[in-house]
Amino acid sequence: MNPSHLDHANLTIPADRVDDAVAFYRDALGFELEDLDAYRAGDRPIFSIRLSATSLLHVSPSESFEPPRETNFDHVAIVVEESIDAIERELTDAGIEIERAARDLKGATGTAPAVYVRDPFGYRVEIKAAD
Repeated sequence: MNPSHLDHANLTIPADRVDDAVAFYRDALGFELEDLDAYRAGDRPIFSIRLSATSLLHVSPSESFEPPRETNFDHVAIVVEESIDAIERELTDAGIEIERAARDLKGATGTAPAVYVRDPFGYRVEIKAAD
């Protein structure tokens, strides 16, 4: 096998908190949503957060949601084009608390600065600068 990229990850959220997902991932972080109207119309069981041309986060609303714990989920890392200073400003302006910041985190493409935040469901999201 010769993998080229991560296609998608799937996050389960409470069925009654879809609007919180929209507010966090679309409105606060600025990611595009796909198939939200189809989900709301009952035509699809999930909707998606477009991270890049080749990466998605699927969002599965569920009545049996259980919040993530250290034993079953740590974080998802998303690389963005902005500088770490711009990322921190954007998060602060959106009222999102930065849980942790680091200047030298190693990832798939090398070492870069990143910050960690929590989404409304308890998932930790690492937002990593491209530099």
